[in-house]
Amino acid sequence: MPERQDDGEAGLFADSAAPSPVEKETPHYHGHRDRLREKFSAAGPDALPDYELLELVLFRAIPRRDVKPLAKALVARFGSFAEVISAEPARLMEVEGVSAGVASDLKVIEAAARRLARGAIRERALLGSWSALHEYLRATMAFAPREEFRVLFLDKRNHLIADEVQGRGTVDHTPVYPREVARRALELSATAIILAHNHPSGDPAPSAADVAMTREIVAVLAPLKIVVHDHVILGRNGHASLKGVKLI
Repeated sequence: MPERQDDGEAGLFADSAAPSPVEKETPHYHGHRDRLREKFSAAGPDALPDYELLELVLFRAIPRRDVKPLAKALVARFGSFAEVISAEPARLMEVEGVSAGVASDLKVIEAAARRLARGAIRERALLGSWSALHEYLRATMAFAPREEFRVLFLDKRNHLIADEVQGRGTVDHTPVYPREVARRALELSATAIILAHNHPSGDPAPSAADVAMTREIVAVLAPLKIVVHDHVILGRNGHASLKGVKLI
């Protein structure tokens, strides 16, 4: 008989495993899986709490075990579905039952979410699509464990040319070099930029250092006729716009 694959390494895209001939009765969780899939199909994802949506992801990764306890443990540990899939693989694997294969599958879901969000803004004028922009930034960086400083470079129609991470730092600081931002904007022939960074603490309120750094970038770019449209700060509890609160 072929060797049975480990549950945690089955993978997101593997086919569901057929029951072993030695199993005499269907495990209790099979009926639960069918009911949860039916609920998802009939009512949509918004009808499912985070742990149930996570169960659906784990069904393929772990085909031969009840994954509800693991889904609940992950949400309890990290806080939400979004925070689970955004967590670093090493931290995910600290939870009993999460193998390297399961962690990899969760990161595939995160990558897919980011790609979908990016697609929603790529061909649109961002100044007329603030809700799409905020959704994209939230999906991309709101739950990152360390600070990231991101620059969105725009053309004269305010369409996205490039979205680049200019720096990654600690839990409360990211080094930013205004002249490097200016150099990259000139390389891309950008006429405007939007700045964004996250606060892993969860509170998106701008600090005095955030405001000072933003004003320094504005000052460096002004002689080059490159406009800073906004600086958006993301946190688990929402976002803050420096332009919206008239700090730039």
